Amino acid sequence: MPMIMAQENEEYPLHRCIFQGDVKTLKILIGTHDIAEKDKQGNTPLHLAVMLGRKACVQLLLTHGAPVKVKNLAGWSPLAEAISYGDRITISSLVRKLKQQAREQMEERRPNLVAALHQMGDFYMELKWDFQSWVPLVSRVLPSDICKIHKSGASIRMDTTLVDFNDMRWERGDISFIFNGDQKPSHSLTVLDNKAKLFQRVRYEETELEIEDEVDILMSSDIMVAQMSTKSITFSRAQTGWIFREDKREMVGAFHADFYQINGMVLESRKRREHLSEEDLQKNKAIMESLTKGSSQGFKNGEPPVRRASLNPPPKSNITWDEYVVAPPGQCPLLGRNLVYKESSKSFKATVAMSPDFPLTVDMLLNVLEVITPFKHLSKLRQFVLMKLPPGFPVKIDIPILPTVTAKITFQEFAFRNDIDPELFQVPSDYFEDPMRFPDL
Repeated sequence: MPMIMAQENEEYPLHRCIFQGDVKTLKILIGTHDIAEKDKQGNTPLHLAVMLGRKACVQLLLTHGAPVKVKNLAGWSPLAEAISYGDRITISSLVRKLKQQAREQMEERRPNLVAALHQMGDFYMELKWDFQSWVPLVSRVLPSDICKIHKSGASIRMDTTLVDFNDMRWERGDISFIFNGDQKPSHSLTVLDNKAKLFQRVRYEETELEIEDEVDILMSSDIMVAQMSTKSITFSRAQTGWIFREDKREMVGAFHADFYQINGMVLESRKRREHLSEEDLQKNKAIMESLTKGSSQGFKNGEPPVRRASLNPPPKSNITWDEYVVAPPGQCPLLGRNLVYKESSKSFKATVAMSPDFPLTVDMLLNVLEVITPFKHLSKLRQFVLMKLPPGFPVKIDIPILPTVTAKITFQEFAFRNDIDPELFQVPSDYFEDPMRFPDL
């Protein structure tokens, strides 16, 4: 008991228990201490348990709801560190818990989202997408698209011809995405393939087979983090005119708009591959292609897929707790494998036209985008709108969505309406259900 009392009065008692492999004391302290506390390196107890291979501690922390989607000072999550360590059971446990916590967070937000949609007036809106590239051959094959969005009550329907993009392959179609906020979660999201007359409910939970396939992909791939840094972003008024320069103002559709240059927009990407062998690096592309082309749909020839085995653990760390806890922030002692690490950054030019006249507010737009972000390009739009924009509504946006591709989005039409047909939000009676029509959703 004196040992426990001493730990209660020191910094990071849960971290110390994990560092020393003291599961017994961890069980006693876990209910009375902050399980998400970060130490000087930004590591949570779960980070340390994963990096040090304390499997019993990992499972105990997950049982008590330790957050999985959290980054340390170096920008890595517990899942990233688990992939580096290479224990398959630990990786699977973290993937399951990550998905469970994402569902729980969505359910927490759901009542407020549905209430906000009900309070918002019903409307029809059009978003025009033009994709452009500085690579000439790529630019020729990039599509345009007009997303038509109807909103009634807590229901939203988006019609689009651009389904998705992966590795520069653009999938076209005639797709409708329907969200019914008043339905139970398992029936609230539906995607229609209007050409094939098929529909798919967006499933709420993955199957065991899909999770194990995802673990194979994670263990076979680079650990990657890519994000648009907004720390250094500033806005300056765009100028027009050759001799007499003045602030650029134009009509965008029916709306007056002020144009701004977005400065300091940087895409930062980092990857690690210390968990991959030379053979892995050679096979990686083929493995990824076979898994993403549908191996999750069943066993081939009746045989179960060959799963990635756990790696041999990294050499045991000789770092003591006392050495770890006094290390300066950002100089974390090596606790796992030697990092094989690469980072890159690319600056982008972007512009945005802000209109004070647009009837929708940015907050209203974010509520709409939260519903329809399973489509990757719309997810990028939502990330952009989350930035601290100049006053008004972003009626025209020029943003990078891939390293070589820029999207120009124009809110070209908007009208509040009270005559929107409720049948738009129903699955037509002659459509058949295909649960695997859109395997990424």
